[in-house]
Amino acid sequence: MSKTDAPANASDIVAVSAPGAPPPGGHYSQAITHGGLVYASGQLPVQAGKPHDAAPPFEAQARRALANLFAVLAAAGSGPESLLKVTVYIVGVENWPAFNAVYAEILGDARPARSVVPVPHLHYGYLVEIDAIAAQNPK
Repeated sequence: MSKTDAPANASDIVAVSAPGAPPPGGHYSQAITHGGLVYASGQLPVQAGKPHDAAPPFEAQARRALANLFAVLAAAGSGPESLLKVTVYIVGVENWPAFNAVYAEILGDARPARSVVPVPHLHYGYLVEIDAIAAQNPK
């Protein structure tokens, strides 16, 4: 087996825990790093240490979900400028333009690959969830 065909060494797979983001609500990690990449789990617009609250308007939820994602990326040694691929799940295709506006404002010149997937509903009644793959910044 060549080096490129070798399975991942489990010691090279690192689970990330971000103190600035809400803890996982199930059997998963906030992110996993491996091979210089960060695989961030879906981030809902949950406020760390607070009860679930899906009442804020869509734009506020989008900002919170992005903030949670950025906290996870920071804990993994990455950041928004290193995003490679973002997947966004939104309740209601009518929220797509609002998400795009918030996303463009917050990411600025960064333009990672992106998919926006309209869905009928999300956990706890939230309106947006975001997961991503990013490069780790060199140490």
